[in-house]
Amino acid sequence: MEITQLRYFLKLAERGNFTRAAEDLYLSQPALSRSIAKLEEELGQPLFERHARTVELTDAGRMLLPRAEQILTLVDDTMAEITDDGKTGRIRLGTIPTIAPYLLPPLLRGFATKCPQANVVVFEEVTEKLLQRVLHGEIDLAILALPVPKQHLQVEELFEEELRLVLPLDHPLSKKKQIVIDDLQAYSFVLLDETHCLSNDIVSFCRQRSIQPVSVEHTSQLATVQELVSLGHGISLVPAMACNLDDSPRRIYRHLSGTQPTRMVALVANPYRFESRLVRQFRDFVKAFRFSKK
Repeated sequence: MEITQLRYFLKLAERGNFTRAAEDLYLSQPALSRSIAKLEEELGQPLFERHARTVELTDAGRMLLPRAEQILTLVDDTMAEITDDGKTGRIRLGTIPTIAPYLLPPLLRGFATKCPQANVVVFEEVTEKLLQRVLHGEIDLAILALPVPKQHLQVEELFEEELRLVLPLDHPLSKKKQIVIDDLQAYSFVLLDETHCLSNDIVSFCRQRSIQPVSVEHTSQLATVQELVSLGHGISLVPAMACNLDDSPRRIYRHLSGTQPTRMVALVANPYRFESRLVRQFRDFVKAFRFSKK
């Protein structure tokens, strides 16, 4: 039984599909299938029940799962402790798509000045997948928006960010001096798809104020939301960090008067994992970092 086989086993158990697991591991599907088959042959038991498009753990697979996690945690933590000089090494950072392109460039540029020999590897995924990666020790830290629906994680709030109204240039609301939440009732929204926590934040904010946003478009990219608004498909609420970096003349951003919609950006880690001195330095840097607000 090899360490690599256990890593492949855990990834397949997580993804439940050979193709998706192979993509995550940067392997060909036949190579992953051969590795799993060899492991099953060594153990004398099938670890997965194969279906047309999915796989499920057998009783033997369920027995192996927590032990494989323990073995890999011990191996990874031992390697990290032995090689920990506080200056070199790898930091595995996860973040959600509505934060990554706006916050990470200045953040990583600043940290590179402080620790030029460090290698920060970025994983950009939706919240649920990032939390799974943190729990499994696949990433060291994650920057995302609250709430975090997982136990056994350490959560540190970084900053609260305003969500601003984005409108096409000729929208009727653009002429109002003050816009309140009730003004939005008559207009359709453009939202990210349901896997993005930003859409949940927007819908929750509106419903708390007895407004039901009618979504006419769903997309997976915030930049697409902005473009659809410019084309007159609806209005939306987007994070301030995305507004600050947008210089398009085809849309405008407005603050809502009264109670403003916001999201809380936080840093998430697994407190049960070994944390290197380099990761600790990066954590402290992130907590002290101040993103430019306009």
